[in-house]
Formats: sequence, C-alpha cells, structure tokens
Amino acid sequence: MKKIIFETTLKKIRVKQPCEEGWAKLLAYLGKTKADNEPLNILTIIKSNGVQYALWALQAVDHPDRDRVSRLMACDFAESVLPIFEKKYPDNKRPRECIKVARMYARGKADDKQMAAARDATWDATWAAELDTAWAARSAAWAAERAAEWAAARAAARDAAWAAEATDHASSARPAEEKKQAAIIKKYLAVSP
Repeated sequence: MKKIIFETTLKKIRVKQPCEEGWAKLLAYLGKTKADNEPLNILTIIKSNGVQYALWALQAVDHPDRDRVSRLMACDFAESVLPIFEKKYPDNKRPRECIKVARMYARGKADDKQMAAARDATWDATWAAELDTAWAARSAAWAAERAAEWAAARAAARDAAWAAEATDHASSARPAEEKKQAAIIKKYLAVSP
C-alpha cells in the first residue's frame, strides 16, 4: 500500500476548537505560541499528543483519501482486539465479517445496504456478550459505519484500547494497545519530505 501524507496546519486545527490542554501541549512541542499555516504532519501530532489527539486532528486534514484511509485504520484498530471477542466466542464470526465488509465499503466494493446488514449482525452478536469482550466487536461495527470517518477511527481506537485494558486488567494494556495503534497509523501515513 502506498503511504499517504496527511498534513494540516495549526490554524485548521484551531478552527476545530481543540481542548485547551491538548492545544497547549501541541504548541509547546512545536515551540510555538500561536497558530500558523505551516504544514503539520499527523505523525508529528502522534509524537506530541498521542494517538487519540492525532485521530481527532484528522478532521482538520484536507485530503481526498482521508475518509477511505480513516475507515481502513478503524478496521485495523477493531481487528487488533477482535481476538479478545473470538477467544470467548470462537464460533461467532459476525464481528470479523463486519470488519471485512467495512474494508470493502471503504474501498467502494460494498454498498450502504451491505454495510448496514453487517453492522446489525454485529450488534446482534454482541448484545448478550460480556461487556469487556463485546467492546472489541462493537468497535468494528461503529467504525464501519460512522458518517465522519475521522471520528470512526478515533472511536475505534478508543474502544480497542478500552477493550484491551478491560480484558487484561493490567496497567500496561492501554499503552501497549496505543503503541499498536500508532504503528497502524504509520502503516498508512508517510512523513513529509
């Protein structure tokens, strides 16, 4: 897969009304005191503020592939914790199928009706599941269908980290999942030349 450069600017981020703490942290990392129009790579935002803030900042990226790539990243985030669900429910393949359909949808090979059916099947599959394992599968369904794709990626990443932490009950689970998520993002995105 060809890597894409997702860049924004501090001015574009500021227009989206970031939280003040995150904004201050980003400015401090960049050694700046105010917004400007200098290109800012999403990968730099991961270094300064972490995965969740970088995924939030995707809404300030103007790139024709943003929605497709965001959906694909969301699928990868959900898939990374799918084994949590499948370990407990090995015969339930509906969440995995939902991720498959979501990938097809992101690539223009599935329509809204197919996506809705996959989402509904996943919700049915996880409704009675235990909460810690259900989040892993539900993140796939949510990620697959969100209208704002940058929000889908962010929600899937958050849910995946929560599922890992809830299942593992170790303080290292969330940071480990966020490290995997950063690697997923880097798989899709390139550094500015």
